[in-house]
Amino acid sequence: MMSGRAMADIRLPALIADNMILQQKSEIMVWGWADPREKIRLSGSWAKIEPITRADEKGSWKILLATPAANKISYTLKFKGNNTIVVRNVMLGEVWLCSGQSNMEFTLAKGPSGYQNGVNDFEAEVAKINNPLIRVYAIPRTIGDSALADTKGNWKEANAQNARLFSAVAYYYGRELFGKLNVPIGLISSSWGGTKAEAWTPKDVLLADSDLQIIVRNFDERVKAYPQNLKRYEADFAKWKLDTAIAKKKSLSLSRPPTRPNIANADSPGKLYNGMIAPVSPYKIKGVIWYQGESNAGRAYQYRKLFPTLIRSWRSDFHNPKMPFYFVQISPHNSQNPEIREAQLLTYRIAPYTGIVVTTDNGDSVNIHPRNKELVGKRLSIWALSHDYGYKGLAYSGPLYKSMQVEKGMISVKFDEADGGLVAKDGDLKEFTIAGDDQIFYPAQAKIKGNTIIVTSMQVPNPVAVRFAWRNVPCPNLYNSAGLPASPFRTDNWKGITEGKN
Repeated sequence: MMSGRAMADIRLPALIADNMILQQKSEIMVWGWADPREKIRLSGSWAKIEPITRADEKGSWKILLATPAANKISYTLKFKGNNTIVVRNVMLGEVWLCSGQSNMEFTLAKGPSGYQNGVNDFEAEVAKINNPLIRVYAIPRTIGDSALADTKGNWKEANAQNARLFSAVAYYYGRELFGKLNVPIGLISSSWGGTKAEAWTPKDVLLADSDLQIIVRNFDERVKAYPQNLKRYEADFAKWKLDTAIAKKKSLSLSRPPTRPNIANADSPGKLYNGMIAPVSPYKIKGVIWYQGESNAGRAYQYRKLFPTLIRSWRSDFHNPKMPFYFVQISPHNSQNPEIREAQLLTYRIAPYTGIVVTTDNGDSVNIHPRNKELVGKRLSIWALSHDYGYKGLAYSGPLYKSMQVEKGMISVKFDEADGGLVAKDGDLKEFTIAGDDQIFYPAQAKIKGNTIIVTSMQVPNPVAVRFAWRNVPCPNLYNSAGLPASPFRTDNWKGITEGKN
């Protein structure tokens, strides 16, 4: 018999739903809401034990459940409280979170945003997709002033109809994993074009760091100053129109209107984390793939600190300090300075359990969204296969700068990840420059000698520094024998164009 008030139905987050994929061989968490102190029983069709819990005083509850090894069996989960919910077509496999800005959001076919013009030959690519064991949960663009409890969305199987608006990088990554592992692959897609890393980082984490607090302060000051700046501009504009009418022959100009701080997404610290990461952080995942940095290029020196901080904060919230985090180095483009690529390379060097995908051979000087996302997905997958799934002998990285030595008017540069030898594709090595104490760089001759490159220039008899592919749109041709390109680098630490910019 019911009490004075109706009993509340148990409710699940949108992520825990039909067609979902759960991380295999793990202790997973499922959670939801119900009446305060309501008893909830969970049964998984693979499990012999049916765990029971009670909702807390606010109606929240969570249950831990062990999952066996992946297979291709369809399971059910039954949640029983005041009501019963059955979640069907549940599979066990590998689950990855795929996040970032527009190059991660970029869809297989033409998407709703103008830049989403589809991968190469997208109609043919999409038409051949038919794999119900690859499933995507796409989180819509969502902001949160505080951490949200739930998302909107549903799990979709990879087929020609559903896949059109899948993240291209995420899909190709999942396809490569499935091809090698032959287990169900779950992809949680959470990305938003044009967004900055600070929007994906918890605000309290930024405020707790003495070097990153300024990001929040600067944003708050811009929000506070915007109404007065707009009012001043409108007064100047009215005067400008009057002056122009009185003296048409005068050369009069007007500054641009003030930019409204984007409190809805790209500029706003923490809000995308709150809306698009925090709600799924209880869900057990294997790791993260990430494609972002373009919107932070103007503050690349700061990104050296910001990006590793983001990684640490996500690992903390997903309760996995060793969670794999593989990311894409920004491709060549007119707007992308070499310092953002350096910041990403340095992040790989200092942040454990990370991997970097170099894409200097996949750039477009006028299109910041290269359409060959298959290459990106494949290169990301090699990191996971070699580091997380036991595939030995896979070359997962191109050559990475290790050290340099000056001797007799030349500089010898050594590399990591050069096993099998260094390779110059299509002729002599390109994109090497060299400088002396005057810090003026000149084009250099570069010759391969084993796993070392010897760099010289007649114009620099006493060299002290070398740079490689150090410009917005480089066209380098240095690879290793596995066909993976070398990352841009510099051997000096001279002040760059973004140092001090906040």
